[in-house]
Amino acid sequence: MATTIANGWSSTVKQDETRAEELLFDALGRDPNSSPAHSALGMLRQVQNRMAEAYTEMEAAVALDRNNAWGAKGLGQVLMYLGRPETGIPHIEKAIRLNPFDPNIAIFYFQLGQCHLLLGHVDEAIASLGKARTANPRLWYVHQWLAGAYGLAGDLDEAKAELAKSLRLKPDTDTMARVRAQFPQITNPSHWALFEKTVALGLRRAGFSDE
Repeated sequence: MATTIANGWSSTVKQDETRAEELLFDALGRDPNSSPAHSALGMLRQVQNRMAEAYTEMEAAVALDRNNAWGAKGLGQVLMYLGRPETGIPHIEKAIRLNPFDPNIAIFYFQLGQCHLLLGHVDEAIASLGKARTANPRLWYVHQWLAGAYGLAGDLDEAKAELAKSLRLKPDTDTMARVRAQFPQITNPSHWALFEKTVALGLRRAGFSDE
């Protein structure tokens, strides 16, 4: 359920957040040392833009199980949203090494590509995001970030093509304002400052509207 909310597919976000929280508190009440439950709660806190709590939960998940790939990935992503993508990369790379055949490996490569793009590593970002697209071409946000990467690189034909794919998959993310409203975690000031200089700049070059 936390993943559904994080991906922007929930049509009843507040109700789903409440239900997910209830289920996770129940799971942790029965087993406070459950690494998967801590990583799931960390994901929920991240979606709620409660980053300090998200970081605490992801750290707990990894401390309880060093082989929890989703915990490592989640820790890297939280660091990215805290404006520290350079420190997030090693955790996400570890997650990929731990579980290279995860059925959701596209998300791992997507988040690695996010970190690289926020740092201005355009070639590395396109490579990682391309792997995510190959693993799962149905993830709208992969196409959106690829559009930003290609736009930043000056390849506007590819940028516009990827942006069109993103909008076909999720039409309600057709402006920067709508993306910010649906995904408050990206508005964390230190993250947004990096986003504005890289992803947003590339998307605007591709014709993406602010309002």
